[in-house]
Amino acid sequence: MTPDDIVALLREHWPRTVAALDPAAREELAAVLAALADATGERDTQAALRRLRRVLRALPDDHPVALALREAGAVRFSGTSETRVVDRVPVLALLAALHAPPERAADPDPVRARLLAAPALAAADVAAAPGDPGLIRLRHPELGDRYPRFQFAADGRDTARPLPVVGVINRLLMADRDPWGAADWWLGGNRWLRGVPADLLGSVPDEELARAARELVEGD
Repeated sequence: MTPDDIVALLREHWPRTVAALDPAAREELAAVLAALADATGERDTQAALRRLRRVLRALPDDHPVALALREAGAVRFSGTSETRVVDRVPVLALLAALHAPPERAADPDPVRARLLAAPALAAADVAAAPGDPGLIRLRHPELGDRYPRFQFAADGRDTARPLPVVGVINRLLMADRDPWGAADWWLGGNRWLRGVPADLLGSVPDEELARAARELVEGD
């Protein structure tokens, strides 16, 4: 597990993590996150990570973050760069969420909050394998796995079935690896299409939607 993996783990389970810590531990968590964001090299980063893991020892044994850290063992840096630090953007997002008013403290990422607010289905309502790489699956901190509704059409049994063009495009966007990025493409404005791709399903030819996705992928 890398330092960035630990930050991603915290983001995934943020509301539950904050709720499990007492006020003193939350204050220490804020100080540790600030130190992690300010670290300028591997030594500073490692020191902040040691403090972070001490704070997280206060989590219940069955907490998903505690379980993942126990299974991961040592923290290792990836790559060979001389300056080894974490990505500051998600760390600062967590820090901002910790200082936010109570009604916003559970939302460390406004983009994810926007995507989770879109109409979605639970796994039980989807007529497809949960691990289908052609489907976007977003993890809701309270509701579990959610599948954005635009991906499906209802069949005669009122069971949602995936739209073929959505599966093609989701594979282009590597939705199985980056579901949030794929969801943001579908639910955000697209200058090439002059609209929101999810809203254009059925009114714009499938090939035009796929071509817009290929433009993005090939442009990268």
